[in-house]
Amino acid sequence: MAGIDMLLKNARIYSGLHDQRPVEAMAVRDGKIVAMGSSEEASAALPEGFETRDLQGATVFPGLVDVHNHHMLAGEADLFQLAFAPTASFDEVLEAVREYAALLPTDAWVLGEAWGSTLIEELSTADARQRLDEVSGGRPVVLTDDSHHNKFVNSAVLAVAGIDASTPDPKDGEIVRDPQTGEPTGLLKESAALPAAHVVSEHTVHSPERYQQSSARGIEILNGFGITAFQDAAATIEIMAALQSLDQRNELNAWVVSSMLSSEFLIADTLYGKELVERGEEFRSEQHRPDFVKVALDGVPPTKTAAFLTPYVENDGHTHEHCGTTTMRPEELTGWLLWTAERGLSAKIHCTGDAAVRIALDSIAAVREAGYTETKYHIAHGQFVHPDDLARFAALDVAADISPYLWFPGVIPESIAAVRPDDESGHMQPNRSLLDLGVTVAGGSDWPVSVSPNPWEGIQGLVTRQDPLGRAEGTLWPEQAITLEEAIEVFTIQGARAMGVDDVTGSLEVGKSADFVILTQDPFAVPVEEIVHTKAVETWFRGRRVH
Repeated sequence: MAGIDMLLKNARIYSGLHDQRPVEAMAVRDGKIVAMGSSEEASAALPEGFETRDLQGATVFPGLVDVHNHHMLAGEADLFQLAFAPTASFDEVLEAVREYAALLPTDAWVLGEAWGSTLIEELSTADARQRLDEVSGGRPVVLTDDSHHNKFVNSAVLAVAGIDASTPDPKDGEIVRDPQTGEPTGLLKESAALPAAHVVSEHTVHSPERYQQSSARGIEILNGFGITAFQDAAATIEIMAALQSLDQRNELNAWVVSSMLSSEFLIADTLYGKELVERGEEFRSEQHRPDFVKVALDGVPPTKTAAFLTPYVENDGHTHEHCGTTTMRPEELTGWLLWTAERGLSAKIHCTGDAAVRIALDSIAAVREAGYTETKYHIAHGQFVHPDDLARFAALDVAADISPYLWFPGVIPESIAAVRPDDESGHMQPNRSLLDLGVTVAGGSDWPVSVSPNPWEGIQGLVTRQDPLGRAEGTLWPEQAITLEEAIEVFTIQGARAMGVDDVTGSLEVGKSADFVILTQDPFAVPVEEIVHTKAVETWFRGRRVH
């Protein structure tokens, strides 16, 4: 649905293209940009009767791009779940559960997030589960961690899920057991959390209408931060159906690229793998592109499920032989990427350890050698990359999908530092090195793993390598800082290129969609520590105001 014919004038309009100076005016017609330059040049491109907006010197940027989030999960959590900060102590989590549960019917389930990875040791005893039982009022409780890879549940959920002391650990997962009694503590790591996800699915309300409501709410929040294009990093058939339905009703206020699940990956009772991929095209619409698959190649460092080239560190500082494992054998990953490339599908590959990164690059090299040069590949997260592998990103045309929100000094880096050697944990996210090699570096929030999808948090953090909200002290590998202009490109044109939507968005150019955001301040004109305070006054998508 096209927006209004409009002239924006008396503004500082940044195209988002490298080294281009801002212009004063922009003309929008039928949802597209038809001219940029002076007011006279822009107005000449419009028919009579257009609307004029005098922005009185305000700053205008391209609509921002988030290459990695889970928008429906975030919308669902915002509308229907208990929320608490990953910095909350266990006592604070318990009090939040107590207060929330007291407001629910006695047969309701308590679903909440996101407890911090630093609580893992504290949650690894039966006493912790019993304390959760006490505050729940008999209601089943399922709490998700800040990585969204692990869950902490109470006794009622263990009973419904059929998990007891005799239940064996699943492949790629662990039922954490009390060191004294051997009984499950309620902490379920990686694939061990799937039974809990299954029983949640069976005992809570899900419908197409609820999926659409959750999707729309997630996108509404993204629009509020100036985001007009994003990639859902773990798309299910329900998510894609919701996106298509919203688009068909002219209610999808973003360009969306879906990454279809190659495995269950902690989401229960939905299609995945070949069954899902073979149906993906059913859900393509004008603004929704099911162009990627998602591979979760390893877990996360705090639970020692990320795959590294060197061993983990024990709590006493000593190393041992465990390096973590990948969820697919190298030949299995190569086969999957070849099969999907044959169907024209690109791939986003979750890799949090340097061994997983190397295996992913090896498989991508095999795909390139087989002649598939147009498919796009993302190494998602990739906070640890062996120096020998950095140049391979550029040689293989692999994008680095980075989530700076997750590696600021804070909860997640603190929990990583507890399990990885000091010289390694302080050297995460080699973004300067990647950019210098010509790699496409694209920014994603991984929201709701991150507390907020606010791109300006990510942008300031890329420049300062510090926590922009002042929650934690310190600077993380300052030599890898990038410039503000580069950081903004990471969340605009670089993200659009990585997703394959740079034909329509990511920069303000004649012929592209009129996706733009009017800001409270010019980030280039304020001290670097104030960049994070930049906000969206208005967000426009295809010439329509959506925030």
